[in-house]
Amino acid sequence: MKLLILGATGPTGRHLVDLAIAAGDTVTVLARRPKALNDLAGRVHAVAGDATSQVDVANAMTGQDVVISALGRSTSVRADDLFTRAAEAVIGAAKEKGVSRLVWLSSFGVGDTYRSASPVQKVMYRTFLRNIYANKEISERVIRSSGLDWTLVYPTMLTKGPAKGSYLVGERLPMKGNPSISRADVADFLYKAAHTPEWVHRDAVISD
Repeated sequence: MKLLILGATGPTGRHLVDLAIAAGDTVTVLARRPKALNDLAGRVHAVAGDATSQVDVANAMTGQDVVISALGRSTSVRADDLFTRAAEAVIGAAKEKGVSRLVWLSSFGVGDTYRSASPVQKVMYRTFLRNIYANKEISERVIRSSGLDWTLVYPTMLTKGPAKGSYLVGERLPMKGNPSISRADVADFLYKAAHTPEWVHRDAVISD
């Protein structure tokens, strides 16, 4: 399968790239800093560009089967409209290039998933993460109405731990306290979701 990965230089995205290469997929990455992937020279096609530019995204999307976005804001709690701008760019490019499959990484607590959050989680979502979650929610409304074969993925708190290979997945999951999941396991689900129609037009909440 031919995959275009956005956010490949981030921690979750890098796990995803490594999984795809190991599985034998043809991997293209769009990155503002392609040099960050120099150790993968010859194993991925790195395209320099910005995920919020439809022109750049369309250039990288030519000939792809699936687009997977692992875009994030690292430790920042300000969205700076990243997710809304990227969603618009990706949707426009997908329609231009005839690519229909999109797997999009979000965060648990965005949109309707907030209602299932524990009291501890809700405090964080209403305070520290308020700005970034608001921007993610707007971007997802656009994705849902795009006509693409989307999957929206909602992991709980991300950790740097190793992949366990087993985690909970569902359109809704019960929450207590502040559950977490490793970025490596999130990448595993993103990869699997891109290779099956099971999660098309569905939300996937994932947690340990």
